[in-house]
Amino acid sequence: MKPAQSFIKSVLTISLLAGVILTAVDSAKALCIRTKKANLRKGPSTKHEKLWEVLKYMPLQKVSQKGSWYKVKDVDGDLYWAHSRLFTKKYKCAVIRKDKTNLRQGPGTKHKKVPWSPVDKYFSLKVLGIKGNWVHVVDAAGDRAWVYKPLVWIQ
Repeated sequence: MKPAQSFIKSVLTISLLAGVILTAVDSAKALCIRTKKANLRKGPSTKHEKLWEVLKYMPLQKVSQKGSWYKVKDVDGDLYWAHSRLFTKKYKCAVIRKDKTNLRQGPGTKHKKVPWSPVDKYFSLKVLGIKGNWVHVVDAAGDRAWVYKPLVWIQ
């Protein structure tokens, strides 16, 4: 093998390994709200102001931790605090990025909209699977649908 080819192969191998490591680190930060409702606060205690009440399956990303409180980031990049017992890592969750997002009965625009479609931004869902550019989801009431992947933030 020529020296240039060997160097390129080494660089590609290192790049691939770095990508795998970064993906593992990002998924380790992924959290889902597991309770019916959860309060997101300004600081790490119940004495801090409640800034937002989110519903089950809201995906958030862990930024840091202080005791049993997690500092988390939402789909918009805003930061909050919530108690660790409110979260799970057992499954992936998704949140709608835009108002009036259509949810479908199958993976594609040829499928009819589900009766409860469209939904608005911040509607949270549990991810059941992904097929191409479509995400199979279920809401907190147990209703299933498909959503176009670019329209959701998945954690």
